[in-house]
Amino acid sequence: MRLTSIHTYPVKGCHRLDHDGAFVQPWGLAGDRRWMVVDADGVGVTQRETTRLVGLRATVRPGGLVLSADGQSDLDVPEPADGAPVAVRTFRSRKLPVPALPAGAAADDWLGALLGRQVRLVWLGQPTRHLAAGDREHDTGDQVSFADAYPLLLANTASLDALNGWLAEAGEEPVPMTRFRPNLVVDGAPSWAEDDWAGRSLHIGDLRFRAAGPCDRCVVTTTDQETGVRTKEPLRTLGRHRNVQQKLLFGLHLVPIDSGPLTVGAPVVLAT
Repeated sequence: MRLTSIHTYPVKGCHRLDHDGAFVQPWGLAGDRRWMVVDADGVGVTQRETTRLVGLRATVRPGGLVLSADGQSDLDVPEPADGAPVAVRTFRSRKLPVPALPAGAAADDWLGALLGRQVRLVWLGQPTRHLAAGDREHDTGDQVSFADAYPLLLANTASLDALNGWLAEAGEEPVPMTRFRPNLVVDGAPSWAEDDWAGRSLHIGDLRFRAAGPCDRCVVTTTDQETGVRTKEPLRTLGRHRNVQQKLLFGLHLVPIDSGPLTVGAPVVLAT
């Protein structure tokens, strides 16, 4: 097996960045989901609510990021250096608030114009726990960014091929891997082999990762990540073929054991 692509999403829900290499930190890839758009209640605004987020492109720079979108001038946003933190939650159902620093009025206004609603941009200066102990099968403690549950998501190209085969049989169009918003994509494994990796260790290049279990998919997978157009697939087909205890599974959550650089082309070895 080998690593074929690496992706980050600097602002939760934004368009992906593709990389030849990235640095792995305890809470995920450097620059991945350390920023989040929140509503007036401090709850994260994601593609589940608005597909306009696919048009948000965020590029990380030292000490901040640059926001870009069609029809709007680029905006440079520095990491907040001071100010009172605000309590935010990644989802409304989450019980644990996370202290984050507001990016400021300029970023709020820019994003409000893009999304057509009043929002705020916040920065997670220090990754911290936002899921109560026991809410995850493999607790990562404070080692997580604004990701839904785990630091990293891995996907298998053979599993996508199998899914697209089912879609073709149903007369539907194939979907690209971008629909599943992975951080790491591997090939050379049989389809759905990752189902059996939960609880085991993987070596990707020189780094070790712990497989935390399969990923339950949501409506975001039905959103074209280039246009924002939303349909019923591939979620409907996952419901027919990959429904396990009312969870529609695609992809594998990972927790880093080591920190360090990772590059496309690195070998992927499942620990025995």
